[in-house]
Amino acid sequence: MLDYTKVTETSSNYTDLELMNTSTILTSMNNEDKKIADAVALCIPEITKLVDALTERFNKGGRLFYIGAGTSGRLGILDASEIPPTFGLPHTKVIGIIAGGDTAIRLPVENAEDNKEQAWKDLQAYGINQNDTVVGIAASGTTPYVIGGVTRAKENGLLTACITNNPGSPLTKAVEIAIAVMVGPEFVTGSTRMKSGTSQKLVLNMISTALMIKIGRVKGNKMVNMQLSNDKLVDRGARYVVEELNIPYTEAETLLKKYGSVKKAVEYYKK
Repeated sequence: MLDYTKVTETSSNYTDLELMNTSTILTSMNNEDKKIADAVALCIPEITKLVDALTERFNKGGRLFYIGAGTSGRLGILDASEIPPTFGLPHTKVIGIIAGGDTAIRLPVENAEDNKEQAWKDLQAYGINQNDTVVGIAASGTTPYVIGGVTRAKENGLLTACITNNPGSPLTKAVEIAIAVMVGPEFVTGSTRMKSGTSQKLVLNMISTALMIKIGRVKGNKMVNMQLSNDKLVDRGARYVVEELNIPYTEAETLLKKYGSVKKAVEYYKK
């Protein structure tokens, strides 16, 4: 796995960081961060391919699984955890799995990412099937946990993809759709929680949001299926209903609370 150049491990464009004043540190970090969106833009063809394939599989009852270790695993879990409140899907449709289990969300778990067999075992606990999709996330592109998981998933007929920051890495060669975001060296050499992690978050936002739009969880530009879990979201939902139906706010709020979502409230009113 080490016979290629890891861009994520190349030396920072800056040196003597400890001698910089605070403003210079922050400005330099910001200058590096400005490169991220352009790097992600170059990957839109691969992201498009993944979203279209995911949409087809979701419409057949499929699910999306993210697998990763460390920062990459946490980012997958973050994206998955935001699907139910934002789009009203059950938590069983987009699932994030991290090497080392839930403990690793907050604390490092020694050697968890080095187990090449564990990810497939973790996936099997969900009754995984051929309509499902597994996306491996690893900045290095060499994480055994992730490579092992996508390899076994592919062997069993699942769609596999990856998000990495090292083009040509072993992970890119193990999947059908490789999203390799070339963000270059990190401000602090090798600290992939920085530009690499930010790029992964952007790509995850794109994948899940585009998928939710494609399967009908958004109408116009509104989150019409969001969970009404607090007063702020109830107010937002009521205003969406007012905008759609041109009715008084109090009537909209009553409809919303009765039917549980903007979409259902509007559909009932229009019957």
